Amino acid sequence: MARPSPAARLYSPGLLALAAELSAYPLDPALPLRAEARSRSCGSVIALGLACDGAGLVERIGMMVSACAIGQASAALMARGAIGQGAAAITATGAQLAAWLGGDAPLPDWPGLAALAPAREHPGRHEALLLPWKAAAQALSCPAAGG
Repeated sequence: MARPSPAARLYSPGLLALAAELSAYPLDPALPLRAEARSRSCGSVIALGLACDGAGLVERIGMMVSACAIGQASAALMARGAIGQGAAAITATGAQLAAWLGGDAPLPDWPGLAALAPAREHPGRHEALLLPWKAAAQALSCPAAGG
């Protein structure tokens, strides 16, 4: 049996299903904490909105993503796990992801991130993978986020 190509391993049915999950997180213009991020390398763009509770924990999230399936899957995983998380956890996970992509750290402990493991071998997809984490950290860094 032939071994799957690198692209087939990267764009697995599971990863494509994650990308499709983004429809569960539409960008609501009423979300008060907003940020946008753009990849210089591939042109991927994300607009993200968040609402936090009184303790500064994410209670709602929405996104509009124009990215490859890797960026879309990463955004879906971030959104899926963001509810109930604070700025510190989201920012730390983004930093840990960047270190993991660079080969300097293990994959962060965030639900589902193992699905993105094949992207590590594709440096051209790294910025798209990090975009949702950068946008969320930026949105949560504003004073209205409470921290």
